[in-house]
Amino acid sequence: MQVDTFFKHYSVTANPFAAEEARLDPIFSQLLAGGATHPDYPKIAGQVDQPSTAVVFGEKGSGKTAMRLLMGQQIAEHNQQNPDRKVLIVAYDDLNPVLDRLLRVRKQNTDAMLKQLRLEDHQDAILARAVTRLTQAILGDTETGDAEALVLDDATRKKLRKLPKSNRTDLAVLAALYDQPRSGDTPQRFDRLRKALRVGTGLAPTMGKLCIASTVATAAALVLGVWKFALGSDSSGPWWLIPAFAAAAGLTLIGWGFWLFNWFKLWAKSRKAIKDTPAIQRETNELRAMLAALPIGAADGQPLPVPARPGQTLSDARYQLTRKLVDLLLELGYTGVIIFVDRVDEPTVVHGDAEKMKAITWPMFDNKFLKQDRIGIKLLLPLELGYMLKREGPAFFQEARLDKQNLVEKLTWSGATLYDLCTLRLRAVSTPGTTGEDGQPIKLTDLFEDDVDPSMLIDALDQMHQPRDAFKFLYAVVQEHCKLVPEDDGRFQIARLTLETVRKQQSQRVQELHRGLGPA
Repeated sequence: MQVDTFFKHYSVTANPFAAEEARLDPIFSQLLAGGATHPDYPKIAGQVDQPSTAVVFGEKGSGKTAMRLLMGQQIAEHNQQNPDRKVLIVAYDDLNPVLDRLLRVRKQNTDAMLKQLRLEDHQDAILARAVTRLTQAILGDTETGDAEALVLDDATRKKLRKLPKSNRTDLAVLAALYDQPRSGDTPQRFDRLRKALRVGTGLAPTMGKLCIASTVATAAALVLGVWKFALGSDSSGPWWLIPAFAAAAGLTLIGWGFWLFNWFKLWAKSRKAIKDTPAIQRETNELRAMLAALPIGAADGQPLPVPARPGQTLSDARYQLTRKLVDLLLELGYTGVIIFVDRVDEPTVVHGDAEKMKAITWPMFDNKFLKQDRIGIKLLLPLELGYMLKREGPAFFQEARLDKQNLVEKLTWSGATLYDLCTLRLRAVSTPGTTGEDGQPIKLTDLFEDDVDPSMLIDALDQMHQPRDAFKFLYAVVQEHCKLVPEDDGRFQIARLTLETVRKQQSQRVQELHRGLGPA
């Protein structure tokens, strides 16, 4: 029997158990509106308009990414209904660009680079993603099809241009440090942003031009003086040439001195900032030119991320820059930011290695970082890290304060919850009005013979532990039934023996997977 024939008999339009990845699952997209999810979801999600941190550990396939998608859907709905109290989503779930960049800059092997990975590197990467999206929104460069895009209407852009000059300068400095356009010239885009924000051109570029003009004028005065006094027939010459030359030479020296001082000061600051932000794609002269384009002294009062001096503790520059960003977002109708940290086991340099995942994740277990005002950080982490966490000492837990972070030590699913979830998926792909033999809406037991009751299915699903393995189990049950039954037999209900046989096979597979002996 063909699988399509089996499901067609029940008026089911697609195999509800075929998907293995939430991001690529069309049925899950349909279920988002119904909010079908794990019982711990309310604790993890919290209130949308009051972002909170959550730390979740779960096995592969336990639904972490599905929760992340559901939270994104709810945030999008909240933003649509509350345009003056929106929440910005920052997805920190693709770590490949950051780790690859650190490998190139530090010129180390993977293990050495991961040992030196700092919280500051994560902060820089997160700020880069947020600032880049804000810059795109201001300039109207937002990519189409981005469901989590930051979108600003014309009224908000006008409001932005009317903000105090200090706020607009803060945003320009943030863009100079962290804007990472996918294509195009970064200084050119910065110039567009500076004009959009009405932040005036700095004195430094003008001073450079004035110094060149003054040098030319001084040279002209010198040549004229030499011609008049040394080579001309009239050796006396006009008396005012001497003080004019002296004044021009003095102004030229002062101008060049001021310009060179400002150039080297900005270059030194830029060099320090570039050195301390290896996760950001930026060159020293590129950053210096952008800072020089701002009003004179604009960079002096900014908390630039620079290395700490010997004997000093690390500065709070990133926290201050984050606070400036949040304050700017408040002016634009965004009351908070939610950061999703997911898929830490997927980067190329990690290859699912638990120790490497630990090196990436552990720097973020800092209470000051996790408890920033108006910022919620959702750490959706593999279960292997949860086991490692329990082996840490008191100093680690004192710094992380996980008792305040909405910790879920293990994302577990009961058989009953999985049974309800599978029934919902079955109904989602059934034609409207589809019922079972009892006249009630179709449910999972309707696919089985009468001697298979809900408790048997619940017990079998309980052994699968999580949604992905539950779907694999039911997929295999349907496949096995279709293999054993001819097309014209007419037996569309799955036998108890088939259920038990597949249950034993899949239970063994799950146990081998947990022991690291099986691929999936």
